[in-house]
Amino acid sequence: MNDPLSRSQRLRSLGEPISTEKKLSFFERLSSLLLREPEDREQLLEVLHAAHDRELVDDDALSMMEGVLQVSELAARDIMVQRAQMDMIDIADPLDSIVPFVVETAHSRFPVFEGDRDRVIGILLAKDLLRCFSSGSPRDFDLRGILRPVVFIPESKRLNVLLRDFRANRNHQAIVVDEYGGVAGLITIEDVLEQIVGDIEDEHDFHEDDDMIVLAGEGRWRVRGLTGIDDFNERFGTQFESEDIDTIGGLVTNELGHVPHRGETIRLGPIAFEVLRADARQLHVLLVEPLPPDQRADD
Repeated sequence: MNDPLSRSQRLRSLGEPISTEKKLSFFERLSSLLLREPEDREQLLEVLHAAHDRELVDDDALSMMEGVLQVSELAARDIMVQRAQMDMIDIADPLDSIVPFVVETAHSRFPVFEGDRDRVIGILLAKDLLRCFSSGSPRDFDLRGILRPVVFIPESKRLNVLLRDFRANRNHQAIVVDEYGGVAGLITIEDVLEQIVGDIEDEHDFHEDDDMIVLAGEGRWRVRGLTGIDDFNERFGTQFESEDIDTIGGLVTNELGHVPHRGETIRLGPIAFEVLRADARQLHVLLVEPLPPDQRADD
């Protein structure tokens, strides 16, 4: 006579654990949640958060999924390095000024312009500059001859499309131009990836042993987003306060009403803030400038 119970039921009745091979895989469990067929982005996020609550995905996985969704909604203008912050090289600059500039800024790629900053003619790779020094005399240096082609993109280009182009064409940097063809900013593949995986340390970031507030020169300061509001007030003589927010990064984010993008600015009381580093989830570094009395916003 056939036993009506399945093997798993019989094992369970005998107290024998079911093999892990019989358990649903992670993807099967996640798929079961997605069978709800979310109709919009908000519903999809609800499903992902439900999966997180049921421990089907961990914190890092959830953050990256949220970052992927946000990348499809952001454009180059939202995260680019603003024109005023770009480190550029004039094709007419002598070698003895180019080399110290490359060493000081510590970038791997530099836009090179001719005549004015709107006419970018190529990209200088720091490794190409080093190769010239190792293979010949500096007197034979020809900057124009070692420039790499420059990629121009419009401000409106979506980040998911840009990331695909970066990967397909093996480019790492693009110059963002406005509707009139002028240079608006610069964007790198790292900038796009940070929206998905979080902040990637570079020359603008603090190290573990750095102070929370560091002088940046000319009356401006670099401040970690995690700096406490009380510590910020003590350093700059301000009176910021919030019952629900503890950090200066949280205060700026709350005032803007969204997680800020690199280059965004805001004035709060006697302070002008500019976002230096941020990803899809958190503000990391601010450029802070105390303003003279006639330029201050209302406290």
